[in-house]
Amino acid sequence: MEKSPKGFIPVMLMPFQNDGQIDYPALTRLTELYLEAGAAGLFANCLSSEMFELSEAERLQSIRHVVNVVGGAVPVVATGTFAGGLHEQAEFVKKVHEAGTEAVIVITGLLAAEHESDAVFNERVFRLLDWTDGIPLGFYECPEPYKRVLSAEQLGQFVGTGRVTYHKDTCLDINQVRAKLAAVQGHSFGLYDAYMGHAVESLRAGAAGLSCIQGNFFPELIVWLCKNYDNPQLASEVDEVQQFFIKNMDVMHNVYPIVAKYSLKQRGVDISTFTRRQVGTFSGAIRRAVEALSGDYTNLSRSLELV
Repeated sequence: MEKSPKGFIPVMLMPFQNDGQIDYPALTRLTELYLEAGAAGLFANCLSSEMFELSEAERLQSIRHVVNVVGGAVPVVATGTFAGGLHEQAEFVKKVHEAGTEAVIVITGLLAAEHESDAVFNERVFRLLDWTDGIPLGFYECPEPYKRVLSAEQLGQFVGTGRVTYHKDTCLDINQVRAKLAAVQGHSFGLYDAYMGHAVESLRAGAAGLSCIQGNFFPELIVWLCKNYDNPQLASEVDEVQQFFIKNMDVMHNVYPIVAKYSLKQRGVDISTFTRRQVGTFSGAIRRAVEALSGDYTNLSRSLELV
Protein backbone atom coordinates (compact mmCIF):
# COMPACT_ATOMS: atom_id res chain seq x y z
CA MET A 1 0.00 0.00 0.00
CA GLU A 2 2.76 2.41 0.98
CA LYS A 3 4.48 2.03 -2.41
CA SER A 4 1.41 2.69 -4.56
CA PRO A 5 1.41 5.91 -6.63
CA LYS A 6 0.30 9.00 -4.71
CA GLY A 7 -1.79 11.79 -6.16
CA PHE A 8 -2.58 15.45 -5.60
CA ILE A 9 -6.28 16.35 -5.56
CA PRO A 10 -6.66 20.16 -5.65
CA VAL A 11 -9.44 21.77 -3.64
CA MET A 12 -10.41 24.04 -6.50
CA LEU A 13 -10.62 27.80 -6.23
CA MET A 14 -13.63 29.56 -7.76
CA PRO A 15 -12.68 32.49 -10.00
CA PHE A 16 -15.09 35.43 -10.02
CA GLN A 17 -15.33 38.50 -12.17
CA ASN A 18 -14.89 41.79 -10.34
CA ASP A 19 -18.68 42.16 -10.32
CA GLY A 20 -19.00 38.90 -8.37
CA GLN A 21 -20.22 36.63 -11.15
CA ILE A 22 -18.44 33.33 -11.80
CA ASP A 23 -15.67 33.80 -14.35
CA TYR A 24 -16.01 30.66 -16.47
CA PRO A 25 -13.10 31.40 -18.85
CA ALA A 26 -10.88 31.78 -15.76
CA LEU A 27 -12.31 28.53 -14.37
CA THR A 28 -11.23 26.84 -17.60
CA ARG A 29 -7.72 28.28 -17.27
CA LEU A 30 -7.52 27.22 -13.62
CA THR A 31 -8.69 23.68 -14.39
CA GLU A 32 -6.09 23.40 -17.13
CA LEU A 33 -3.40 24.71 -14.76
CA TYR A 34 -4.15 21.92 -12.26
CA LEU A 35 -4.06 19.31 -15.02
CA GLU A 36 -0.81 20.63 -16.47
CA ALA A 37 0.72 20.53 -12.99
CA GLY A 38 -0.04 16.80 -12.82
CA ALA A 39 -3.11 16.65 -10.57
CA ALA A 40 -4.49 13.10 -10.20
CA GLY A 41 -8.06 14.38 -9.81
CA LEU A 42 -10.03 17.50 -8.90
CA PHE A 43 -12.24 18.39 -5.95
CA ALA A 44 -14.77 20.92 -7.28
CA ASN A 45 -17.45 22.77 -5.32
CA CYS A 46 -15.53 22.67 -2.04
CA LEU A 47 -14.81 25.25 0.66
CA SER A 48 -11.98 26.74 -1.43
CA SER A 49 -14.57 27.13 -4.21
CA GLU A 50 -16.65 29.26 -1.79
CA MET A 51 -19.38 26.64 -2.09
CA PHE A 52 -21.51 28.13 0.67
CA GLU A 53 -21.66 31.42 -1.24
CA LEU A 54 -22.88 29.77 -4.45
CA SER A 55 -26.50 29.13 -5.45
CA GLU A 56 -27.60 25.58 -6.19
CA ALA A 57 -27.64 26.40 -9.90
CA GLU A 58 -24.09 27.83 -9.74
CA ARG A 59 -22.83 24.77 -7.88
CA LEU A 60 -24.15 22.44 -10.57
CA GLN A 61 -23.14 24.63 -13.51
CA SER A 62 -19.58 25.06 -12.22
CA ILE A 63 -19.23 21.30 -11.60
CA ARG A 64 -20.43 20.54 -15.13
CA HIS A 65 -18.00 23.11 -16.50
CA VAL A 66 -15.04 21.51 -14.72
CA VAL A 67 -16.12 18.02 -15.82
CA ASN A 68 -16.36 19.21 -19.43
CA VAL A 69 -12.94 20.86 -19.36
CA VAL A 70 -11.35 17.77 -17.81
CA GLY A 71 -12.90 15.58 -20.49
CA GLY A 72 -12.28 12.38 -18.57
CA ALA A 73 -8.55 12.99 -18.12
CA VAL A 74 -8.84 12.63 -14.32
CA PRO A 75 -11.71 11.92 -11.90
CA VAL A 76 -13.73 14.83 -10.51
CA VAL A 77 -15.39 14.78 -7.09
CA ALA A 78 -17.65 17.52 -5.71
CA THR A 79 -19.64 18.35 -2.61
CA GLY A 80 -23.27 17.27 -2.64
CA THR A 81 -24.63 17.94 0.85
CA PHE A 82 -25.74 21.34 2.06
CA ALA A 83 -28.39 22.74 4.38
CA GLY A 84 -31.76 21.04 4.53
CA GLY A 85 -33.19 17.71 5.57
CA LEU A 86 -31.57 14.41 4.75
CA HIS A 87 -33.97 13.71 1.89
CA GLU A 88 -33.14 17.09 0.32
CA GLN A 89 -29.43 16.36 0.69
CA ALA A 90 -29.86 12.95 -0.95
CA GLU A 91 -31.63 14.51 -3.91
CA PHE A 92 -28.81 17.00 -4.44
CA VAL A 93 -26.24 14.20 -4.19
CA LYS A 94 -27.99 12.62 -7.19
CA LYS A 95 -27.81 15.89 -9.14
CA VAL A 96 -24.11 16.30 -8.42
CA HIS A 97 -23.44 12.75 -9.58
CA GLU A 98 -25.47 13.32 -12.74
CA ALA A 99 -23.21 16.33 -13.43
CA GLY A 100 -20.42 13.85 -14.18
CA THR A 101 -18.61 13.35 -10.89
CA GLU A 102 -16.95 10.07 -9.95
CA ALA A 103 -17.94 10.44 -6.28
CA VAL A 104 -20.03 12.91 -4.32
CA ILE A 105 -18.59 14.39 -1.15
CA VAL A 106 -20.52 14.52 2.12
CA ILE A 107 -19.72 17.35 4.57
CA THR A 108 -19.43 15.68 7.97
CA GLY A 109 -20.59 18.81 9.83
CA LEU A 110 -23.86 18.95 7.89
CA LEU A 111 -25.24 15.47 8.65
CA ALA A 112 -25.52 16.06 12.39
CA ALA A 113 -25.37 19.09 14.66
CA GLU A 114 -22.30 19.59 16.81
CA HIS A 115 -24.15 18.48 19.95
CA GLU A 116 -25.51 15.30 18.35
CA SER A 117 -23.85 11.95 18.99
CA ASP A 118 -21.82 9.77 16.67
CA ALA A 119 -24.69 7.28 16.78
CA VAL A 120 -27.03 9.91 15.28
CA PHE A 121 -24.44 10.80 12.67
CA ASN A 122 -23.83 7.16 11.76
CA GLU A 123 -27.52 6.44 11.36
CA ARG A 124 -27.88 9.36 8.95
CA VAL A 125 -24.87 8.24 6.92
CA PHE A 126 -26.40 4.80 6.44
CA ARG A 127 -29.75 6.34 5.50
CA LEU A 128 -28.02 8.63 3.01
CA LEU A 129 -26.34 5.58 1.50
CA ASP A 130 -29.73 3.90 1.19
CA TRP A 131 -31.29 6.95 -0.46
CA THR A 132 -28.60 7.66 -3.05
CA ASP A 133 -28.94 4.73 -5.44
CA GLY A 134 -25.47 3.22 -5.25
CA ILE A 135 -23.66 6.50 -5.93
CA PRO A 136 -20.02 6.46 -4.68
CA LEU A 137 -19.61 8.83 -1.75
CA GLY A 138 -16.73 10.45 0.08
CA PHE A 139 -16.30 12.47 3.26
CA TYR A 140 -14.82 15.89 3.90
CA GLU A 141 -14.07 16.97 7.47
CA CYS A 142 -14.84 20.56 6.50
CA PRO A 143 -14.12 23.32 9.06
CA GLU A 144 -17.57 24.83 8.39
CA PRO A 145 -20.18 24.91 9.82
CA TYR A 146 -18.03 23.07 12.37
CA LYS A 147 -15.37 20.39 12.01
CA ARG A 148 -16.66 16.89 12.73
CA VAL A 149 -13.73 14.47 12.60
CA LEU A 150 -14.49 10.82 11.91
CA SER A 151 -12.97 8.15 14.09
CA ALA A 152 -11.08 5.23 12.57
CA GLU A 153 -13.90 2.93 13.62
CA GLN A 154 -16.52 5.08 11.87
CA LEU A 155 -14.52 5.40 8.68
CA GLY A 156 -13.89 1.66 8.64
CA GLN A 157 -17.62 0.94 8.96
CA PHE A 158 -18.54 3.32 6.16
CA VAL A 159 -15.82 2.16 3.78
CA GLY A 160 -16.80 -1.44 4.55
CA THR A 161 -20.12 -0.85 2.79
CA GLY A 162 -18.25 -0.62 -0.53
CA ARG A 163 -19.89 2.75 -1.21
CA VAL A 164 -17.37 5.15 0.32
CA THR A 165 -14.31 5.61 -1.89
CA TYR A 166 -12.80 8.96 -0.85
CA HIS A 167 -11.94 10.86 2.31
CA LYS A 168 -10.42 14.32 2.71
CA ASP A 169 -8.86 14.23 6.15
CA THR A 170 -8.41 17.34 8.27
CA CYS A 171 -7.81 15.83 11.74
CA LEU A 172 -4.23 17.27 11.83
CA ASP A 173 -3.12 14.23 13.87
CA ILE A 174 -0.80 11.70 12.21
CA ASN A 175 -1.70 9.01 14.74
CA GLN A 176 -5.38 9.35 13.84
CA VAL A 177 -4.47 9.20 10.16
CA ARG A 178 -2.54 5.97 10.72
CA ALA A 179 -5.47 4.49 12.64
CA LYS A 180 -7.88 5.41 9.83
CA LEU A 181 -5.60 3.87 7.22
CA ALA A 182 -5.36 0.67 9.24
CA ALA A 183 -9.17 0.52 9.48
CA VAL A 184 -9.68 0.66 5.70
CA GLN A 185 -6.95 -1.69 4.49
CA GLY A 186 -8.00 -3.96 1.66
CA HIS A 187 -10.70 -1.65 0.31
CA SER A 188 -10.83 0.35 -2.91
CA PHE A 189 -10.54 3.66 -1.12
CA GLY A 190 -8.31 6.73 -0.91
CA LEU A 191 -7.53 8.97 2.07
CA TYR A 192 -6.21 12.36 1.01
CA ASP A 193 -4.59 14.42 3.74
CA ALA A 194 -5.16 18.18 3.93
CA TYR A 195 -2.42 18.92 6.47
CA MET A 196 1.01 19.78 5.12
CA GLY A 197 2.54 19.68 8.60
CA HIS A 198 2.79 15.90 8.40
CA ALA A 199 2.35 15.38 4.65
CA VAL A 200 5.40 13.18 4.15
CA GLU A 201 4.56 11.00 7.17
CA SER A 202 1.00 10.61 5.92
CA LEU A 203 2.12 9.54 2.46
CA ARG A 204 4.56 7.05 3.96
CA ALA A 205 1.80 5.69 6.21
CA GLY A 206 -0.34 4.84 3.19
CA ALA A 207 -2.40 7.94 2.38
CA ALA A 208 -3.47 7.97 -1.27
CA GLY A 209 -2.24 11.53 -1.65
CA LEU A 210 -2.66 15.14 -0.60
CA SER A 211 -5.57 17.56 -0.91
CA CYS A 212 -4.35 20.82 0.57
CA ILE A 213 -4.86 24.54 0.04
CA GLN A 214 -1.13 24.93 -0.62
CA GLY A 215 -1.80 23.34 -4.00
CA ASN A 216 -3.68 26.49 -4.96
CA PHE A 217 -0.39 28.37 -4.72
CA PHE A 218 2.13 25.86 -6.09
CA PRO A 219 0.40 22.75 -7.47
CA GLU A 220 3.57 21.51 -9.19
CA LEU A 221 5.34 21.37 -5.82
CA ILE A 222 2.61 19.23 -4.24
CA VAL A 223 2.74 16.87 -7.24
CA TRP A 224 6.53 16.69 -6.89
CA LEU A 225 6.19 15.78 -3.21
CA CYS A 226 3.63 13.06 -3.98
CA LYS A 227 6.05 11.56 -6.49
CA ASN A 228 9.24 11.84 -4.46
CA TYR A 229 8.22 11.60 -0.80
CA ASP A 230 9.93 8.20 -0.39
CA ASN A 231 12.85 8.60 -2.79
CA PRO A 232 16.02 8.04 -0.73
CA GLN A 233 18.11 9.91 -3.30
CA LEU A 234 16.01 13.04 -2.74
CA ALA A 235 15.60 12.81 1.04
CA SER A 236 17.14 16.22 1.73
CA GLU A 237 15.05 17.87 -0.99
CA VAL A 238 11.87 16.25 0.33
CA ASP A 239 12.66 17.61 3.78
CA GLU A 240 13.33 21.05 2.30
CA VAL A 241 9.94 21.06 0.56
CA GLN A 242 8.18 19.92 3.74
CA GLN A 243 9.86 22.69 5.74
CA PHE A 244 8.99 25.27 3.05
CA PHE A 245 5.30 24.52 3.55
CA ILE A 246 5.55 24.42 7.35
CA LYS A 247 7.43 27.72 7.44
CA ASN A 248 4.89 29.45 5.19
CA MET A 249 1.69 27.91 6.53
CA ASP A 250 0.49 31.13 8.20
CA VAL A 251 1.09 33.19 5.04
CA MET A 252 -0.94 30.76 2.94
CA HIS A 253 -3.85 30.66 5.39
CA ASN A 254 -4.12 34.41 6.01
CA VAL A 255 -7.24 35.86 4.26
CA TYR A 256 -7.44 32.72 2.12
CA PRO A 257 -8.52 32.31 -0.68
CA ILE A 258 -7.65 35.91 -1.64
CA VAL A 259 -3.97 35.20 -1.02
CA ALA A 260 -4.05 32.11 -3.26
CA LYS A 261 -5.63 34.03 -6.11
CA TYR A 262 -3.09 36.83 -5.70
CA SER A 263 -0.26 34.29 -5.68
CA LEU A 264 -1.55 32.83 -8.95
CA LYS A 265 -1.69 36.35 -10.41
CA GLN A 266 1.97 36.74 -9.42
CA ARG A 267 2.65 33.65 -11.53
CA GLY A 268 0.88 35.14 -14.54
CA VAL A 269 -2.52 33.45 -14.19
CA ASP A 270 -5.37 35.72 -15.36
CA ILE A 271 -7.61 35.56 -12.29
CA SER A 272 -9.29 38.22 -10.15
CA THR A 273 -8.74 38.27 -6.39
CA PHE A 274 -12.48 38.89 -5.86
CA THR A 275 -14.09 36.59 -3.31
CA ARG A 276 -17.67 36.30 -2.11
CA ARG A 277 -16.57 35.03 1.29
CA GLN A 278 -15.73 37.61 3.94
CA VAL A 279 -12.24 36.52 4.94
CA GLY A 280 -10.68 39.78 6.10
CA THR A 281 -8.64 42.60 4.58
CA PHE A 282 -5.91 41.94 2.05
CA SER A 283 -3.51 44.44 3.58
CA GLY A 284 -0.25 45.74 2.19
CA ALA A 285 1.65 43.61 4.70
CA ILE A 286 -0.13 40.45 3.57
CA ARG A 287 0.46 41.38 -0.07
CA ARG A 288 4.20 41.79 0.55
CA ALA A 289 4.34 38.45 2.38
CA VAL A 290 2.72 36.67 -0.58
CA GLU A 291 5.14 38.37 -2.98
CA ALA A 292 8.07 37.23 -0.84
CA LEU A 293 6.60 33.73 -0.79
CA SER A 294 6.44 33.71 -4.58
CA GLY A 295 10.11 34.66 -4.74
CA ASP A 296 11.07 31.89 -2.31
CA TYR A 297 9.07 29.40 -4.39
CA THR A 298 10.85 30.48 -7.56
CA ASN A 299 14.23 29.78 -5.95
CA LEU A 300 13.04 26.42 -4.58
CA SER A 301 11.51 25.31 -7.87
CA ARG A 302 14.74 26.12 -9.70
CA SER A 303 16.76 24.04 -7.26
CA LEU A 304 14.33 21.15 -7.84
CA GLU A 305 14.46 21.74 -11.61
CA LEU A 306 10.70 22.33 -11.79
CA VAL A 307 11.30 25.30 -14.10
